[in-house]
Amino acid sequence: MRKGKDMKETEKVAIVPEGRREIMDGDAIRRALTRISHEIIERNKGVEDVLLVGICRRGFPLAQRIAALIEKFEGVKVPVGSLDITLYRDDLTSLGYNPVIHGTRIDFEMTDKTVVLVDDVLYTGRTIRAALDAIIDLGRPKAIQLAVLIDRGHRELPIRADYAGKNVPTSHLENVLVLLDEYDGRDGVELGRVAEEG
Repeated sequence: MRKGKDMKETEKVAIVPEGRREIMDGDAIRRALTRISHEIIERNKGVEDVLLVGICRRGFPLAQRIAALIEKFEGVKVPVGSLDITLYRDDLTSLGYNPVIHGTRIDFEMTDKTVVLVDDVLYTGRTIRAALDAIIDLGRPKAIQLAVLIDRGHRELPIRADYAGKNVPTSHLENVLVLLDEYDGRDGVELGRVAEEG
């Protein structure tokens, strides 16, 4: 085995639990975010008035990574904020009496700016609907765009992603788990079956 530059000394080996399969590894996630970053730059003819807002929890580190890539490509620091949509959810009453609030941290003005919402998985569209309500309460952006790592289909609302890392056809009996180094110690996306109640 060759050593040196061809071998990562701290390479993390993915161990996928039984019943799940890995559909993206760390390299695939990096390539997807690189493509999304380029698409954001191209669509907006630069990033002069672009802001990134990551939906808590995993949307925020994804937004930070996209901002870092944009800075690398364009030499421009794009502001990044985090958005907690818990209190805007249409199923809030089913979350119990003490829902976990992660906190919104947006320390920039959004009025007349292009806000790119970032999330890990787009499914029914209800999370994004809640995020749109939260954003409008904070300002009046010129435009709101949506970037997601995974679009798994099954929309219940007329919402679509402007930028998607990967489209993954799924059934309602499957779930998509996004793992990020910031929270999980490694990057990856896994597809598995929803546990049956019995």
